[in-house]
Amino acid sequence: MSNQQVRAQPIRRSGSIVVKRVLRMRVKDKHGAFLRGQAREVNLVWNYSQDLSLKVLKREGRFMSAYDMAAYTKGASKEGLSLHSQTVQAVSEEYCTRRRQFKKAKLRWRVSDRNSSQYSLGWIPFKGSAVTIRNGQLHYQGKPISLWDSFGIRDLKIRCGSFSEDSRGRWYVNLTVDVEVRHASGTSAVGIDLGLKELATLSTGEKIQAERFYRDLEPALARAQRANKKGRVKAIHAKIANRRKDFLHKLSTWLVKQHGAIFVGDVDASALAQTRMAKSVLDAGWSMLCTQLQYKGDGAGCWVQVVSEKYSTQTCSHCGIRSGPKGLTGLKVRSWICHGCGTEHDRDTNAAQNILRQGLSEWMSTHSSAAEAKASEPAVNEDVRAPRASSGVGHDPLAAGIPGL
Repeated sequence: MSNQQVRAQPIRRSGSIVVKRVLRMRVKDKHGAFLRGQAREVNLVWNYSQDLSLKVLKREGRFMSAYDMAAYTKGASKEGLSLHSQTVQAVSEEYCTRRRQFKKAKLRWRVSDRNSSQYSLGWIPFKGSAVTIRNGQLHYQGKPISLWDSFGIRDLKIRCGSFSEDSRGRWYVNLTVDVEVRHASGTSAVGIDLGLKELATLSTGEKIQAERFYRDLEPALARAQRANKKGRVKAIHAKIANRRKDFLHKLSTWLVKQHGAIFVGDVDASALAQTRMAKSVLDAGWSMLCTQLQYKGDGAGCWVQVVSEKYSTQTCSHCGIRSGPKGLTGLKVRSWICHGCGTEHDRDTNAAQNILRQGLSEWMSTHSSAAEAKASEPAVNEDVRAPRASSGVGHDPLAAGIPGL
């Protein structure tokens, strides 16, 4: 499971809280030819949608909606396309969504020629009603698709999904499902300071060393690139990505299980990726770790929040005086003594403790305001008002009983 995921609003169902999760599973290679054929037809629908949209824009000066396009794509399955009718609709809807997202009149054309440098990796969207699970297989278009099911999807409700291809021609299925939230087993709050030498320093003093996923395989990658072995280059890149994902998944799962509230510093990875530290920053995978903490916290009932780490290194976590190392010359200082209270600090641990204090302060401010607003509501509406969607999943540490709050 590796997809980056957006925190979904929780849904209350019969007293339980349900959130959306995206599960990613490998499809067996024997289905590659069928899926590539479906992907070519998806590209045809995408390009038709864009061509139609551009013609209407030029002639009438307006953008077509997915509803408008449905009238033109209706009956395509009966005219020769082997795609499911809902897949045709999903492609048009996705095109309109991305056009609005990127604020462009024209998006990239999808290319089906595998020998082209502009080849578009295969993608086949579908809706939940277009697939069924039987005998451990995913049935799509009347064909049983065998996959490695490590999640037990037979008992889950599928809302929508897609098949996707990677650079090595391997296929995966991505399913959006409803998952019931479990209460967090941890009851403590922790602050996390992200770094390059130590990937994560916890406010408890624990340090997780950063792995060298890219740099360890960089010599082998360079040799393969010089020899122009494209298949080997793709395999090495995939190995680097898989090692990084595996490490970050294990780390994020451990953190969510151990703690009821997690506060992470808002380090700007995109800005640092433009500096000479780019290779180390991208290899560390800060953004991927934060994303995994967010959606795993939602599913486990653990509060996860990104807070400002401004002055977290310079401020003493004991007395609050800003007496720590400053400027570029202060970057090499790894430990320092506060001039106000005389406490000796480890640079990263002190920053993590300040992040924890900032996170707890913001949490108290947010929930005290919410409690006051709820108390001021008319009592007559208490019996008929629906439960608040913002309480619960990953947002309500009181349910987990965090004593530190």
